[in-house]
Amino acid sequence: MKMKFEEELSLKARAAESTVLSYLPKNVKNCDNLTAAMEYSVGSGGKRLRPLILLHVFDMFAAAGKKGTDRVVAERFASALEMIHSYSLVHDDLPAMDNDTLRRNNPTVWVKYGEAMAILAGDALLNQAFETAGGAFDEAGDERSLRLIARAIRYLGTKSGIRGMVGGQCVDVESEKKQIPLDKDTLLYVHENKTGALLEASFVIGGILAGASDEELKLLQDAALKTGIAFQIRDDILDVEGDEQILGKNIGSDEESGKNTYVSLFGLDTAKKDAVIYSEQAVESIGKLNCDTSFLVSLVEYLTDRKY
Repeated sequence: MKMKFEEELSLKARAAESTVLSYLPKNVKNCDNLTAAMEYSVGSGGKRLRPLILLHVFDMFAAAGKKGTDRVVAERFASALEMIHSYSLVHDDLPAMDNDTLRRNNPTVWVKYGEAMAILAGDALLNQAFETAGGAFDEAGDERSLRLIARAIRYLGTKSGIRGMVGGQCVDVESEKKQIPLDKDTLLYVHENKTGALLEASFVIGGILAGASDEELKLLQDAALKTGIAFQIRDDILDVEGDEQILGKNIGSDEESGKNTYVSLFGLDTAKKDAVIYSEQAVESIGKLNCDTSFLVSLVEYLTDRKY
């Protein structure tokens, strides 16, 4: 059973990666270095969790008889979401942020292409994301599809901006600058937004585009919120006891840089226990959806026990 899930996950990840790469800009005059840096950042591996979740949620509801947009629209949004995730990693790795030199066993973008080009690559990926998502309007078959696309774009902007990922990064950076430990509520705010917001977008936008009801979207949102927290707690755990070769990045960097993490605040044992609790809460919300949720449940459980 475990092998079946891992094989399905791998297939979905490869399909999502192919889709994302197809929407990257090609042959842009005078911007060879920039497009190379963009492709390097997006194409250097990764789990492709966000695009594969978005596409799976869309397909899950479509199989249950929901009527939303065409699948090509979901593919555009899945690609846009991964571009935004990639831009955030490019900027996170910069010397002014986390100052990381290794990601996925490769030099980070700023190490390979220089700081200026890394900043521009992140900027370009963010804009390319909304250009890609905006192109979905050309794929809309009717007025309802137009409304769903507009709703999805607004949600994408919110969750990637100051009320989402960037807001979480802001609190994280400010707390590190002040060198003060965070309380639990503030740390959860960082986790819910810095990491969780784009995961939430993958769940909810997949549902929006598939034509899910407001009640179903609320269940997806709650499941995504709990999954995002569990995912980040697991990330904090891996920074302490992970295998650097498997992870493809330096471990122990959080402690070295004095970062506030779930492990540093509550200890390793509590972090492991709480990751499972949040995972179980996510599975509970998913179980209330009236469709085949078996893969999504397996994915959430996998994320709390992943090795990379």
